[in-house]
Amino acid sequence: MPTHILKISPNHFKAVRSGAKKAEMRINDRNFKVNDLILLREYLLDTDIYTGKSCQVRITHILDVTTLMRIGGKHAVLSIELIAK
Repeated sequence: MPTHILKISPNHFKAVRSGAKKAEMRINDRNFKVNDLILLREYLLDTDIYTGKSCQVRITHILDVTTLMRIGGKHAVLSIELIAK
C-alpha cells in the first residue's frame, strides 16, 4: 500500500495526534485509496519550515466532495485513524 507524505499545520497536527481529528479534506491529486498510509509532517507555512514532528495515519474511508466544491479539481474528505505517533 502506498504512503503519501503530506504537510499539515501545527493546530491540525496536534488534533490528529491527540486522536480528536479523524478526517482530512484534501485535493485528491494522488488517487487516494482506502488503506493507503499518510505520513503527516508538521509544517509552519509562515516560515516555510518543517518542525521535525510527524505521525502516520491510515485512510479508512473516502468521501468524494468534488461536486460540492465551487473550485476546480477533485476534492475528498479522508477518514483517518492514527497508527503511529
